[in-house]
Amino acid sequence: MVDTGRAAPGSAHLELVAGVTHLHPEDDMVRAMLSGWAKQQLGGRLSCERTVKVRASIIRSFIDFSGAYPWAWTAQMMDDWSAHLVGELSRAKSTIRQKQGAVRVFCDYITSPYYDWPALCEDMFGEHPTQICHEWNTVAHLVDYEGDPARRPFTRNEIQDFLDCADDRVEKARRSRRKGTLAAYRDTTMFKVMYGWGLRINELCRLEVVDLLRNPHAPELGRCGFLHVRYGKASKGSPPKRRTVPTLMPWAADALLDYLDHIRPLYEPDGKNAMWLTERRSQIKPRTLTDSFAEIRDQAGLDAKLTPHCFRHSFISHMTEDGVDPRFIQEIAGHRFGTTTGIYTHVSGEFMNTMLTNALGRVASFAQGKQ
Repeated sequence: MVDTGRAAPGSAHLELVAGVTHLHPEDDMVRAMLSGWAKQQLGGRLSCERTVKVRASIIRSFIDFSGAYPWAWTAQMMDDWSAHLVGELSRAKSTIRQKQGAVRVFCDYITSPYYDWPALCEDMFGEHPTQICHEWNTVAHLVDYEGDPARRPFTRNEIQDFLDCADDRVEKARRSRRKGTLAAYRDTTMFKVMYGWGLRINELCRLEVVDLLRNPHAPELGRCGFLHVRYGKASKGSPPKRRTVPTLMPWAADALLDYLDHIRPLYEPDGKNAMWLTERRSQIKPRTLTDSFAEIRDQAGLDAKLTPHCFRHSFISHMTEDGVDPRFIQEIAGHRFGTTTGIYTHVSGEFMNTMLTNALGRVASFAQGKQ
């Protein structure tokens, strides 16, 4: 047995008190395992409590599906669960991998002699936990991107059509003196900012007025030379990533400054720092903007597969077409790896034809020079 005076956080004998009679020993054991696992994760590299809670809910779901406690799990149960996730629930590969990964890590924890769960389970139930996730019964990570292959960037004409439609909605609301005029103007500006700086929707919604910075190399942009993103997408167990994105589309900066100077004050912010406010003076939620996007997209007659995130795809793809250095694009997009930026890069057919023509021209010139 492990000496409780020296036991590591998450050890079995720190979670279950010796000598106590349990009315429901199996359920108490599971609760102790999950409690110890949470301490073990939070005491290591994983610092996100939300991730710990999500993993725990996955374990409970697997217990419910299998009808067995962790010390009685088998690899066949993992096979059946995976088939259920694919065949009956139609879950995406990335979702299945996340669930299988949680079970794998949990099994690593409860099978480790370092935490003494195997010995305790053997004493109480005559069985001990085993690792049930193996290479042959779990989903392999074979590709960099497993999202919807239909997701693509806007073409430049589609961007223009969308923004024109959004501007028309503002003008129509203003003429009819409807209550939603301010919201329409706010949403239109948000879409321009999302494309103009290549932002994710959550990054956009959580912007504050103080996130605007001056660029000494572009004084003509005033206080809108840089946009400081403080709530970038985080890696698992890490805080949000920060990055500073330079203003590359002056027209987007003009739209943002016009909103800040003339529209936002009408919301009577009363000292609130949020850049995008609702009529109740709270920070706008991504769902509100997503609904507005769908209405404008459908009204403009655009592809129903387009989502707000396609603005970010468009920003990266169009910067690539315009000859911006790939490493620079990677930095301002907040991607750790260049391969991630490559996933977002979808150059147009026209651009490909131009590149092909230029390449053929260089080959022909080289051939002539050799003659």
